[in-house]
Order: sequence, then structure tokens, then C-alpha cells
Amino acid sequence: MSMYRQLWLAIIVSMLLALGGGLLASLLSARSYLESQLAIKNTDNATALALSLSQSNPDPVTVDLVTASLFDGGHYELVRIVDPKGVVISERAAPEGEWDAPAWFVRLLPIQSAPGQAQISNGWKQFGTVTLVSHSRFAYGALWKSAYEMALALSLAGLVGGYLGSLVLRRLRKPLNTVIEQAVAITQRRFVTVEEPQVPELRQLAVAMNATVGRLKSMFDDEATRLEQVRQEANFDALTGLANRTHFMARLRQGLDAEDSVGGLLLMVRLVDLAGINRRLGRSATDDLLRLAAKLISGAAAPHAKAVAARLNGADFALVLPGASDAQPIAQALMQSLVREAAPFVESGATACIGVGRFLRGDDVGSLLARVDGALAAAETSQANSVQEAVLESGDDLPRTADQWAVMIRRALEHGWVRLISFPVMTSQGRLSHRECPLRLMFDEKGEWLPAGRFLPIAERLKLTAELDMTAVELGLQELARQPDLPGLAINLSASSLEDPVFQPKLLALMKHHGAASQRLWLEVAEDGAFKHLEAFRALCPSVKALGCRVGLEHFGHRFSQIGQLHDLGLDYLKVDSSFVRGVDGNAGNAAFLKGLCAIAHNIGLQVLAEGVSTRQELDALGALGFDGATGPAVKDGVSAM
Repeated sequence: MSMYRQLWLAIIVSMLLALGGGLLASLLSARSYLESQLAIKNTDNATALALSLSQSNPDPVTVDLVTASLFDGGHYELVRIVDPKGVVISERAAPEGEWDAPAWFVRLLPIQSAPGQAQISNGWKQFGTVTLVSHSRFAYGALWKSAYEMALALSLAGLVGGYLGSLVLRRLRKPLNTVIEQAVAITQRRFVTVEEPQVPELRQLAVAMNATVGRLKSMFDDEATRLEQVRQEANFDALTGLANRTHFMARLRQGLDAEDSVGGLLLMVRLVDLAGINRRLGRSATDDLLRLAAKLISGAAAPHAKAVAARLNGADFALVLPGASDAQPIAQALMQSLVREAAPFVESGATACIGVGRFLRGDDVGSLLARVDGALAAAETSQANSVQEAVLESGDDLPRTADQWAVMIRRALEHGWVRLISFPVMTSQGRLSHRECPLRLMFDEKGEWLPAGRFLPIAERLKLTAELDMTAVELGLQELARQPDLPGLAINLSASSLEDPVFQPKLLALMKHHGAASQRLWLEVAEDGAFKHLEAFRALCPSVKALGCRVGLEHFGHRFSQIGQLHDLGLDYLKVDSSFVRGVDGNAGNAAFLKGLCAIAHNIGLQVLAEGVSTRQELDALGALGFDGATGPAVKDGVSAM
């Protein structure tokens, strides 16, 4: 029973006890008063009758006439006169059952009054004894009327008291519900603060819980700041702030292997004659030049989502631009800015050389680096500020214009040329946690199944991701319905879909329609997209979690310093980006970062899963760091289609 109902019950019972007790006490007091008054009346009337008869030389006939006259007035239950020997001279008694109150009331509150007695004398001789008992029906009538009026008054008082009690409870209920909702939010891993209520006891509780939430947030923020520093030290160059070679290679491999890879450009930049500059100007000036070059390369990366800028070694830099295809304008603009800004450091000759090449999902990383490095070597031999492009031979016959893409994507959806592919996600104990299922589609019945990276960027620009995501969720729910033993199935949602005003209502309606299957559905959004559309993501989380669905972030870790913004989302799990996982068995810095990440996540009840685990050594290292599960080639080779 809820506290609110218990309070209501306590108020009602207390009022009933108080009102009932008051009514009973009043009735008993009134009955006692009536009994005493009847006894006095009986005695007085008996004395008066005896005195009257004594003064009139009584005889049996006269006594009988007086008795009959007195009894016929209707005020007595009994009038009896007996002689000194106990022989009845005259007697009148009223029949039973004549009451001015209900019979049950008479039985519950019987009125017992002492009869009045007096001696009748005839001269100096005793004539007899008179006994009078007044009729109690009038007393019962008065007592019943008093009880009725008192019950009405007490009922009215009870209604007024109940109304006032309801006002008090209503005043208490809102702050109480607020505190309860805060406690429930904490159990759901949503750390929120509430306004302090006016009720002193509840205010103390709210203050304590707000302080606890504040301490938790502060603790997590402090730990996140410390781990962010560890991440920076492990993955970024101390001088320039760009990614170091190890982290860059991990990000490049991810760009080539990931299911959502979109291809792009790789630029390799070399500062010419850095050693000569160091001899002429000294180490401090050389460091300034390196920082300047890093700033310009980072500026070239800024307009491109998920771009990675890195310092590979002393004079070599690299830049990965996912989704970019037009190499020359980007490379030439970077070259011009380098030549212009580095002029104070360069006496004569070339400032830099750039090699650039395009890559596609599935390309071999070694081959890509060899092609671009060859282009860089060709640029360097030209003895000028040169840009050389490595030519990529491709038989790509995909649509070229946005209109063509829109037609082909809609056609694929209309004809059902879509499917999910399945990757297992295993727990650290070797059990199947769930299956991760990205969407693929083809443009004709005998065409190639395209990975998400080939069509999602275009779909984002065309605002078609909501339709694609809805199709993926529907396919996933159907698969869960077909396989009741499947523990879970994860669908990747595009964060931009969350901004579509009709997407979330349709998603919730679809999940409600499938009922039990929705409780085994996992929905995940990429870290970058979730932060970009944070309010829409925040609105989605409680809605789908209310239907039993799990919610998480994928590709997590690059914006770890902003983890404080996730406290109120109630997430269930995090999938750590593969760029932190690659080579973790030999990278002490990343290992320390991931161990701390797991500790923070576990403290707020989140599962931590690893993406893209490629070797058994990585898998073993992740288990030791506290990961709850993993996916990738080392977990299971190949995929299965649904």
C-alpha cells in the first residue's frame, strides 16, 4: 500500500475513532443524566402521591381510582400500591415495546432508573406502599434525538476535517512525489537535483539527496578530468596536441574497416628541411614552427566530421578526412597556408610537400600508406612546394547526384531490398550478450549489398535516415519475434533521425505493437551524434526505456571529458571505440584510460563493451581491464545475414 493511501487511512481511522469516541461518551453521559433525573422524578412523584393519599383517609376504591387516573396520563410504566402485608391494592403497568426510538438503539443503550417508593398512612396506621416507575420512552426519545443531532454534527465536522486533511496531503504529495522521482531517477542512473520542498522533513531529505547527487557528479567529473588527461597523454603528441602515430593508425584502420566507414582522403604532410631550421634558429623556434603547422593542419580538418590530424614523427604529419573526395582543393589550400604562415622560418626553397590519396572502405591499410607515401616522395623530389595525388583505380558505379541517390534509396525501401547483418557481442564469460545488426541495402535485385557507410552520409543530407532507421528497427523486432531465445538485438540509430518530429512517435508505436520483443531490443547512437543532438536523445531515452528497451552509445571515448552531460540519460551501456581498443595489450596509456573508464561506468551501473577487437591478446587485456563484453574479428570471424 502506498504511503499516500496509508496516510489517508490513518486520517480516516483517527477521525472515526475520535468522532465515534466523542459520540459514545456524549451518549453515555446523556443516558446517565436521564437515569438520574428519572430516579429523582420517581421518588418525588411517589412521595407526593403517598402524601396526597395519606391526607384523604384512603380506602381501596379511592386508591384504585387515583392509581388509574395517574396511570392514564401516559407518563408511567408502573404504578403499584400494596398493603403492609405485600398484597397489591391497585396496580397499573404499561405494555412493553412502546419506545420513541428504534428498538436496536434501546437494546444498545438501555436506560435503568430506580423506582420511587413512599409510605401511605391512614392516621397513625400504615395503609400501604406506593411504587412509581416513570415511562422511559420519553427519555429514549430525547436520547435518540440527541444522538441523531450529534451524529449529524460530528459527520459534518468529519467532512470538514477530511477536506482539510486532503488539502494537507495534497500539499505533501507533490514534494513527496518529487523526492520519490529523484530516488527512482538515481536507481535508473539519472542523477538529477530537485527543488527543495517547503515541508521541513521533506526539505531535509531533498537537501541530503541533492548533496549526494552533487557529490556523485563532482566525483565523476573529477575522475573524468583525470582520465581525459590520461587519454590525451596516451594518444596525443605533447608538443602539437595532434594525435600521435599509434592513435592515428588505429583511427585509420577504423576508417577502413568499420561497417559505417564512408571512405575519404588521406593527406601526408612533410615539412622540408626541418633539421636545417633547427640548426639555424634553434629548438624553440623549431617547436614554434611545428605548433604552427599543427594549427594549420587542424584548421584543415575542422570542417570535416570525424577528421583526424596527427603528427607521425619529427617533420611528418597526416590528416584523414572521412567522406571527402575532392583532394586537390583541400591539399592546395593547406599548402598555401603553410607557405604563407611558415615564411618567417624558411630562408629559401620549399616549405612543405604533400601527398594525398583517396581510400574506400575495405582498402588495405598497408597499400593505402604505400600509395600516399609514394605520392609524398614524388612531391618531395620536385624540390618545390608540391602536392601529388595517388590515383585510385575504382570501378565504382554508384549514383553520382543527390537526386539519383534519393531515387535509389527510396526504391530500395519500397522493394524491400534491405536487410540486417549480424555481429555477435559476447560477454566476458563467453556468453552471447546480443547481436549487433547494422543495415545494408542494394539498388537492384542482383546488385551488391552496400554497407551503411556507402549510403548513410548521403541519406543524412537527404533527410532519409528516419525512414532507414525505422526500417531497421522493424526488421530487428521481427527477428526478435522469430527468435524468442535470442537475448538481444542492437540497432544503430542515426542521431539526426531523433530530430525528425514524427520519428519518435512512430518508433514508440512500433515498439508497443511488438510488445515483448521490444524488451530485448537495444538501441544505440554514436557518441558524436548523441552530443550533437543531445536534447532529442535525452527525450528518446526515458520513452523507449519505459518499454523495456536498452539504450547505449557506440564509438564512445573521443568526447569522454563531456561524460558529465550523460548523468540524467539513464543509459544502459557504452561501446568503446575501436581506436582505443586496437593494440591495447601493448599501450599502457590507453589501458589506464580504459580501466578508469570501466570503473566510472560500473559505478553508475553501465555495461562497458569493446568494439573492433581484432586479436586474442586485445580480448584478454580488455577482460583484465574490466570490460563486460566485446565484438569484432577476435570474437567471431565473418557475419551472418538475417
